Amino acid sequence: MRLFAGTPFDQPPKCCQCGELEAVCNCADRMDEVQPIPPGSQTAHLSLEKRRQGKMVTVIRGLKAEGNDLGRLVTELKSQCGAGGNVKGNLIEIQGNHLDRVQEHLRQAGYRLKQ
Repeated sequence: MRLFAGTPFDQPPKCCQCGELEAVCNCADRMDEVQPIPPGSQTAHLSLEKRRQGKMVTVIRGLKAEGNDLGRLVTELKSQCGAGGNVKGNLIEIQGNHLDRVQEHLRQAGYRLKQ
């Protein structure tokens, strides 16, 4: 929701290239639209890392933040593993040793895997 939505001061967003309203803009190369990367063309590198106090973390590298919905993917992995986790840039971390479950989920999603 915009700051002044529904008031006389409301100004709908405009395209930065042509100046038209975003709703009617026909610019071919809009910067806010990122093409999704198909899972089959990406390789996920899986590893286990030992953190402070001996805690194990399953780490997924190699998936780019642009073109992927890493937030959705980490949510699916967390629910699949029953553990916490987060996204840091292009890195996904799942708390605990869940390498088998993460491998199976990513394989079903169509990603290529390396360890």
